[in-house]
Amino acid sequence: MALTGYSWLLLSATFLNVGAEISITLEPAQPTEGDNITLVVHGLSGELLAYNWYAGPTLSVSYLVASYIVSTGDETPGPAHTGREAVRPDGSLDIQGVLPRHSGTYILQTYNRQFQTEVGYGHMQVYEILAQPTVLANSTALVERRDTLRLMCGSPSTTAEVRWFFNGGALPVALRLGLSPDGRVLARHGIRREEAGAYQCEVWNPVSVSRSEPINLTVYFGPERVAILQDSTTRTGCTIKVDFNTSLTLWCVSRSCPEPEYVWAFNGQALKNGQDHINISSMTAAQEGTYTCIAKNTKTLLSGSASVVVKLSAAAVAMMIVPVPTKPMEGQDVTLTVQGYPKDLLVYAWYRGPASEPNRLLSQLPSGTWIAGPAHTGREVGFPNCSLLVQKLNLTDTGRYTLKTVTLQGKTETLEVELQVAPLG
Repeated sequence: MALTGYSWLLLSATFLNVGAEISITLEPAQPTEGDNITLVVHGLSGELLAYNWYAGPTLSVSYLVASYIVSTGDETPGPAHTGREAVRPDGSLDIQGVLPRHSGTYILQTYNRQFQTEVGYGHMQVYEILAQPTVLANSTALVERRDTLRLMCGSPSTTAEVRWFFNGGALPVALRLGLSPDGRVLARHGIRREEAGAYQCEVWNPVSVSRSEPINLTVYFGPERVAILQDSTTRTGCTIKVDFNTSLTLWCVSRSCPEPEYVWAFNGQALKNGQDHINISSMTAAQEGTYTCIAKNTKTLLSGSASVVVKLSAAAVAMMIVPVPTKPMEGQDVTLTVQGYPKDLLVYAWYRGPASEPNRLLSQLPSGTWIAGPAHTGREVGFPNCSLLVQKLNLTDTGRYTLKTVTLQGKTETLEVELQVAPLG
């Protein structure tokens, strides 16, 4: 009587102990999902009646894939048959288009004519073709030393190994300490600025590897080391001396992410300037004082400041008289503008010609008032900054004008200018 199907499981059998043992190998050795594989049997002995293949850890009917009768070539599928398996006459098992769920232990059970049985064990791991993972972040913009970074490597595969990359290279030691045991989660408490950059995770197995797109992390910090620069030279906390009537640009710099907002102040009073620099186009005594830059970071809510003192240089003491306009015409007014007059001025006097009493046009007194001199024509007006206004010029106003100043320390200085009045027509 021919026995088929599960009837082999019901036979009373004894295990046969022989010198050679059944072994099972895989072809190919590292199967990838979709491959056609063969569980190749080695070491069969004697005249065999039937084979039973099991996909499981024990010889349980629930794990039975198929039974095969050698003499007739009849094959009967079992409960564990997936429709892809087929037994060869030599006992090997073919599986078409394997899937990751085919991974596990396989057992071959043989029967000889004495109804003695032998078993062989094999193991198959089917490696999946890995899809590209995705890095998920709790946030991509964090504040230094305040926020926590949490990255997760999202992948459909639960068996693939995971490794991380930072700016295309290996993860720094400090960051590796934040990996979870399975490597899928990266956490970093009190994030640091040097940890800003591009993060990627990679999933891999022996036959497949896939890396995520980079996710860029920004770490906000600062402002720190706020300083004021002049011509690329740090001037914080010092005095800058500037020549009279020259320009000056002060730059506010700091270490900050993002770039801070800037506020400038002059002698404690806020200026309408939101730029990282301030420009003094023509230095005079009115621009002397303390300039302060305040840098504010709207992300970290921190701020810092720096100050410098700007003063006229010693060269500014040398006075200069500039007629405005430079080439006045008959009937016009002209102002002999004095630049760089002494800051500790006591009195001054203007003369027509050399500095002598009969030539005196007017004098400025310490009280701020001025008095007319012998040469005053009624058309001359003096100002506190030593400048002289001559109104309704005529050709006789052409000539030399002399300014004499006296400081509180008694220093006397004399300066001359030639005035040219052009005739009309």
